[in-house]
Amino acid sequence: MKQIQGYQMPKDFLWGGAVAAHQLEGAWQADGKGVSIADVMTGGNKEQARQVTKTVEKGKVYPNHWGIDFYHQYPQDIKLFAEMGLNCFRTSIAWTRIFPNGDESEPNEAGLKFYENLFDECLKNGIQPVITLSHFEMPYHLVKEYGGWRNREVIDFFTRFAEVCFKRFHNQVKYWMTFNEINNQTSWADPHHLLQNSGLILNDDENLEEAMFQAAHNEFIASAKAVKIAHEIDNNLQVGAMVAMSPIYPMTAKPADILEAQRAMQTRYYYGDVQALGEYPAWLIKYWDRHDYHIEISDLDRQILREGTVDYMGFSYYMSFATKDNGDEELHFNENTDLVDNPYLEKSDWGWQIDAKGLRYGMNWMNDRWHKPQFIVENGFGAYDKLTDDGKIHDDYRIKYFHDHILEMEKAVAEDGIDLIGYTPWGHIDLISASTGEMKKRYGMIYVDQDDEGNGSLKRLKKDSFYWYQQVIASRGENLNF
Repeated sequence: MKQIQGYQMPKDFLWGGAVAAHQLEGAWQADGKGVSIADVMTGGNKEQARQVTKTVEKGKVYPNHWGIDFYHQYPQDIKLFAEMGLNCFRTSIAWTRIFPNGDESEPNEAGLKFYENLFDECLKNGIQPVITLSHFEMPYHLVKEYGGWRNREVIDFFTRFAEVCFKRFHNQVKYWMTFNEINNQTSWADPHHLLQNSGLILNDDENLEEAMFQAAHNEFIASAKAVKIAHEIDNNLQVGAMVAMSPIYPMTAKPADILEAQRAMQTRYYYGDVQALGEYPAWLIKYWDRHDYHIEISDLDRQILREGTVDYMGFSYYMSFATKDNGDEELHFNENTDLVDNPYLEKSDWGWQIDAKGLRYGMNWMNDRWHKPQFIVENGFGAYDKLTDDGKIHDDYRIKYFHDHILEMEKAVAEDGIDLIGYTPWGHIDLISASTGEMKKRYGMIYVDQDDEGNGSLKRLKKDSFYWYQQVIASRGENLNF
């Protein structure tokens, strides 16, 4: 055993785990739920991308339809989470359980009741819910009939959904986030990201990047309005943004590489500038002008953004990237073509670069830029797990990953003075992968007996990492021994 002394986190620090409704609830048509974008995404793997079908087609596999049956098994799962020591639990509210098509005038009471019961169960077990409103599960009807977030009508549909949730659950939920990993659509040439983030299925004659910028703007307006609505309902509510923090380093000390990396960070994180600071950066306005992009932004929009800045910055952290000078005359960054491998880092089984120190770097970068409290709401390691004959899962590789990242997190708080609300590692219970639709890409500290086709007993088993994280929480982060 390695004896590792960590830093003790404050008494009110939130130790938890994170999931999303569409990846674990299942019951995709139960109690009046409508069809979300996740419900028309087939299973895939690291070689074969998930497909989006126009309807649910017979004979195709849609893993989000069953998830891990959390919809029916949540009371037992919440007890397991409490046994691990969690004092918070990040999940999302499936929009289509509340408004099945997204454009109804009245909510679905059965959906509201499900989440009311879920949050009661959490609180009964000493676990504080942390809730995302839009986590890659937009109503598919809004995609087909309205064109997704390119259409400003969707702003009103979202704020109606948000207001209903804030009013119903404000006595149960303090911490909220509007849009999950809103900046992933920076990979605008990837149709998977555009659909997940903004409900965009693009026309052949449409400029992908321009459409992404317009959709993102409409999401910013919806988020800012939601923040204001929440504060009017209950000024104790904390509403955050949520970005995917993946620092982008220069490959070398060559000045052109450093300038390219700077523009890469500006491109990937302007979303945080808008949501935390309430305005667009000057370089982006100039970029739109040079490319003749016409993004509809009114003076009223600018006022809404200034008045609706978020209370904190939630973020995921899985990996870092690197880039180098692309040789183009114009300084710009294209995430789809301009990333390079970092030779100093190892990779996971799915090719994600492992960089614990990048977490501390990213936290300091965000603190210097946005001056907001932070909340690590995703951090995790997808890997193949082997179940032994006696029902054990010895996942020392996962423990090593979490140990390294938690230690860097603690340094950022104890040594750098970062104001951090909490830490909720991703997929603390095995669930359907959002990127590939696989079950075998496992993140959890709790094993779920199910394969990629939905077969299995659904039995929950504690991995070695379950007991390790339990000791970490019990010591408030001081005991990191493994």
